[in-house]
Amino acid sequence: MKVILREDVKDLGHIGEMLSVKDGYARNFLLPRGLALEANPKNVKALEHEKKKIQEIVKKAKSGAEDLAAKITATTITIKAKSGEEDKLFGSVTAMDLAEALKKEGLDIDRKRIVLEEPIKRLGNYSVNVKIHPEVSAQFTVQVVSEADAQ
Repeated sequence: MKVILREDVKDLGHIGEMLSVKDGYARNFLLPRGLALEANPKNVKALEHEKKKIQEIVKKAKSGAEDLAAKITATTITIKAKSGEEDKLFGSVTAMDLAEALKKEGLDIDRKRIVLEEPIKRLGNYSVNVKIHPEVSAQFTVQVVSEADAQ
């Protein structure tokens, strides 16, 4: 079945693309959630008419993501954690912890957008990636310090 995407869909395509997908995927996932429209002649004409609007929306989203990336890059987060011998943490610092710390700094970032190869399990400084937009990502610094040293 041919569909026209109304939103970006991970691992499938970007807004405004016309794709051929399996019928079940379109009927059971894309169409009910409003992520796509069936590519009939009426919708194809409407798509051509709305391409300019879609391009403006994409430009605004990208510029907003770039502004947010600049703010994130300038941010340094300090997290206090309990640690034992050899600077190993009791537990770990996860993407959820980082999202909460960023929220306290005034940056509301979804934890799913924070890219950690693996949870942070030692004291030290770390550089963490945030995927804000398909074309825009940013890095911020995380300092993990011992609660005993912070007092």
